[in-house]
Amino acid sequence: MEGYICNTIKKLMAQKPSIPKGTRDFNPSEIAKRNYIFDIIKKNFQTYGFQPIETPSFENSDTLLGKYGEEGDRLIFKILNSGDFLRKVDDTTYAEKNANSIAPKITEKALRYDLTVPFARYVVMHQNELDFPFKRYQIQPVWRADRPQKGRFREFFQCDADVVGSDSLLQEVELIQLYDAVFSDLKLEGAIIKMNNRKILAGIAEVIGAKDLLIDFTVALDKLDKIGEEGVKKEMLAKGITEEAIEKASPLFLPQGNNDEQLERLDALLKDSEEGKKGLEELRFILETISVLGLRSANLSIDVTLARGLNYYTGAIFEVAAPKGVKMGSIGGGGRYDDLTGIFGLKNVSGVGISFGLDRIYLVLEDLELFPEAIDQSLQVLCVNFGDKEALAALKLVTQLRKSGVKADIYPSNAKMQKQMKYANNRNVPYVILIGEQELDNNSFVVKNMKEGTQKEYSLDKASDFVSNLS
Repeated sequence: MEGYICNTIKKLMAQKPSIPKGTRDFNPSEIAKRNYIFDIIKKNFQTYGFQPIETPSFENSDTLLGKYGEEGDRLIFKILNSGDFLRKVDDTTYAEKNANSIAPKITEKALRYDLTVPFARYVVMHQNELDFPFKRYQIQPVWRADRPQKGRFREFFQCDADVVGSDSLLQEVELIQLYDAVFSDLKLEGAIIKMNNRKILAGIAEVIGAKDLLIDFTVALDKLDKIGEEGVKKEMLAKGITEEAIEKASPLFLPQGNNDEQLERLDALLKDSEEGKKGLEELRFILETISVLGLRSANLSIDVTLARGLNYYTGAIFEVAAPKGVKMGSIGGGGRYDDLTGIFGLKNVSGVGISFGLDRIYLVLEDLELFPEAIDQSLQVLCVNFGDKEALAALKLVTQLRKSGVKADIYPSNAKMQKQMKYANNRNVPYVILIGEQELDNNSFVVKNMKEGTQKEYSLDKASDFVSNLS
C-alpha cells in the first residue's frame, strides 16, 4: 500500500503544470511592450484631466448581474461561497439541478465583467466625496467566461476613461479626441472609430413596429459583421420580430456609404420617430464638431449596425476597429449611459465613457511591427566578471552608472568569457564593459559596442563621458 501511495505521489509530481484556458503568462519582453501601451494611455488620460481610481477584483453578485443583458450575465465568473456552500441548498432545489435556482444559494460574489458597472457603484458609494463632473480613469483586469480565441481572453485588462455628472455632448467629442491622441502616440494610423446612437436604434425599432423587442433587435443587429445578414434575420425571427419588421429595417443591411449618405438614409427612415430624430441630432453635433477640430490619425465613421449589446447604453455608442488589413476584433468601445447609477439609487446622473482593449491593441502593434526597436531592452550595460579584484572595480562602476539612470549590471561569477558574452547577447545588451587586470593598472574600462563590434576605452574617473555618449 505504501509503495502504491508513493508511486501515485510521484506521478502527480511529474505532471506538467498548466494554466486555465484564456489566461496567459507574460515574459519580460511582453511586459515591456504592455507597459509601453499602458504608459501612453495613462499619459493621455492624465493630459485630458482624468483621475485614477481602483475597485476590487470581485463584487457582490447583485452589483453585476442584470446589468449586461442575458448574454453578458452568462459570461460572469461566479465565486463559490467559502465553507460548506451546499448547506443552504434544500433537497428539492438540489434535485431540480437548475443552475439558476442553485446559484443564489451557493455564490454571493463574482469577478467583475467590466469596469463601468463597478465604477457606477463607486460613484454612488462615494458621491459626497466627488466633484462633479467627475472624470476618472481605471486600468485593471476583468474576467469573462468567454470562448478563448485570438484577441479574446478570459482574463484581460481594460483601460477606461469615464465622465459622470454631465450630459454635454462635448464629453463625447473629447473622448473621440482621446482615442485619436492615444492611437497617434502609438503610431497606429488609420484606426476607425465607429459611432452610432442608441436613440437611433430605438427609433428604428419603433418605426418598424418592434419597440417592445428593442434589446433583442439590437443584440441581433450587433452581430451583423460576425454572422452576416441572413444570420441576423434568422436570430431576429427567432426572437419574435416579424418578417414585415425585418423588411422595414432592410436599409440597415445595405452597404454603409459615407457619413453624409448614411445621415440622409437615417433621415428618411426616422422621420416619424421623435426619439430617433433626437439621436440623429446628437450624432450630427458630434460629427460637425469633430469636423471643425480635426483628427490626427483616426477616422470617424457612422455605423448604423453598431449596437453595443450592453443594456445600459442610452445615447452615443463607439467601437474602434483596427486599420484596414489587420484581422482583429474591436480594440476599443464605449458610449453614453444616462442612468447607470440609478440602478444603485442615485438618479439623474448621466455618464459617458470609453475603453481601450489593451490585449488586442498589443496584437495589432505586433502585427504592424509598431513597437519601438529597443522597447524590451531591460539592460543597457553588462560588466564582465574577471575575478574578485576586477569584479569589485566593476561593481563600483555599475553603482555609479545606476545613479546616473543607466540600466547596468555585473555578471555574478567569473565564468568563462564565452558564457558571459552569450548571456549578454541573449539579454540583447548593447554595451559590454571589460575591466581586466590591464584596465585596473590603467584605471580604465573598455566598452564593447555589441552591434557595431567596436571598442572604446574610458577612464574610471570619468565614467560620465561614457554616460553622456549613451544619451
